[in-house]
Amino acid sequence: MKILVYGINYSPELTGIGKYTGEMVEWMAEQGHDVRVITAPPYYPEWQVGARYSGWRYRREQGAATVWRCPLYVPTQPSTLKRLIHLGSFALSSFFPLMAQRRWKPELIIGVVPTLFCTPGMRLLGKLSGARTLLHIQDYEVDAMLGLGMAGKGKGGKVAKLASAFERSGLHNVDYVSTISRSMMNKAQEKGVAAEKVIFFPNWSEVARFRDVSEHDALALREQLGLPEDKKIILYSGNIGEKQGLESVVEAAEQLSNHALTFVIVGQGGGKARLEKMVSERGLTNVKFYPLQPYEALPALLKMGDCHLVVQKRGAADAVLPSKLTNILAVGGNAVITAEADTELGQLCDNYPGIAVCVEPESVEALVTGIEQALALPKENIVAREYAGRTLEKENVLSQFIADIRG
Repeated sequence: MKILVYGINYSPELTGIGKYTGEMVEWMAEQGHDVRVITAPPYYPEWQVGARYSGWRYRREQGAATVWRCPLYVPTQPSTLKRLIHLGSFALSSFFPLMAQRRWKPELIIGVVPTLFCTPGMRLLGKLSGARTLLHIQDYEVDAMLGLGMAGKGKGGKVAKLASAFERSGLHNVDYVSTISRSMMNKAQEKGVAAEKVIFFPNWSEVARFRDVSEHDALALREQLGLPEDKKIILYSGNIGEKQGLESVVEAAEQLSNHALTFVIVGQGGGKARLEKMVSERGLTNVKFYPLQPYEALPALLKMGDCHLVVQKRGAADAVLPSKLTNILAVGGNAVITAEADTELGQLCDNYPGIAVCVEPESVEALVTGIEQALALPKENIVAREYAGRTLEKENVLSQFIADIRG
């Protein structure tokens, strides 16, 4: 099958949507599909274009798939307006390489959201080439924006209404909509998408790779990072942005400063400098910052954690299912998840008792209590590992996705 994948994030980004899109394309090519990709140069989560790339030039790469890198504006300190310009710049610059694919005649176009700005171009190419179109929702951009108060006057404001109308137009005029959780599938139907058009396509884990990591590898990485052996590790690894609300982690670290704990924050993002300033101003010595680790080191990094933090602000949990959770579960880690009880994450914890500790978002007291509860559990979480093996194995997830598309 000729498959065109269209989205702003792609390999070699180490985390989030780019990681999963890159792995999906690689797997599809290995299965014999003819795959092309239209994307941007890597920039996430550092919000800085990778050293070997340019944000202002087009570039073609040839590997398992043919990849076109399109110019875009990347703000160093993203705000709501700057994000919109950022997303719009990619939609504009990628439109012409996208239309050029008409001669190739793709059979399936997969548009990865974010960004919704790209859906009109994708739909046009679908009409011109006769290709089926699928919108894969990794992140409900509009819901996340409204939930975090980024649209001015909330859901009743003019900007919010315009954004919601644009979103509905995109969702209603493609052949399929796929997304990464059951609650996000329900949300698509609430937005008017017919149930038969909605496909469950969760983020996955290379379960065996994380299940079989040794304590020796974890200890070696711990030594390499200069972390003390006599303190338990409270680990956050991933994007450091606005959705996470990681200020509560710093406040929790302050409350637990007399305990034998080290809070390890691994990652990049627009909020990192602010967190580092908080830690410095409070004179905390139990919080350490590190850049994102190479993907090869990720299993050892997760194995190293005695408690994993999956932290989000109130209102973001049902719009965004954290991709980091899949690998935490696969490694058998004990996670503290901040989510309301009626969200996908809250329901996961309720339906699978022991899989993680779920606490109220944006409450430092609840986070501290959750950390203490997680540390009291056995180091290896059997419930989490068994769930990952049953539902998150990469080969099973991707094979089912292709089967669902072929119908």
